[in-house]
Amino acid sequence: MPPVRRRRPRPPDMTVPAGARPVFTDGACAGNPGPGGWAWALSKAEYAAGHEAASTNQRMEIRAVLEAVRANDGPLLVVSDSTYVVNCFRDRWYAGWLERGWLTSAKRPVANRDLWEPLVTLVTERGDIAFQWVKGHSGHEMNDFVDALAVAACANQ
Repeated sequence: MPPVRRRRPRPPDMTVPAGARPVFTDGACAGNPGPGGWAWALSKAEYAAGHEAASTNQRMEIRAVLEAVRANDGPLLVVSDSTYVVNCFRDRWYAGWLERGWLTSAKRPVANRDLWEPLVTLVTERGDIAFQWVKGHSGHEMNDFVDALAVAACANQ
């Protein structure tokens, strides 16, 4: 009989700051790497999107959050379908990166440090931002909306 794999217990969801507005974020890439697009939205009327000529999907996911946090003051609940982004803050991966001088636990440089560093600084200095994961491509209206915006930004370069 094969050994039983035990998962570490999932940390609890982050405490949402009082008065936090949900901001939905997503990134897309045509090829990986390839042309990339990012988007964030507070609503279907209040949003932004952009692109990078040569990028990766993870890079665009991070960029979407960075642009959302830069553009929106006050308490935020960042809703993302990127476990990489959400887990970085929920599980405080960034704290280890900072302690190790922007190295991973495997002693490799943190990928996309040029985006992570300003994002981590903004989130930790503000202290009024929480993160929540949503399953992508699952019929969630606002996640589907930012996905469409990111894909369009990617394609319209």
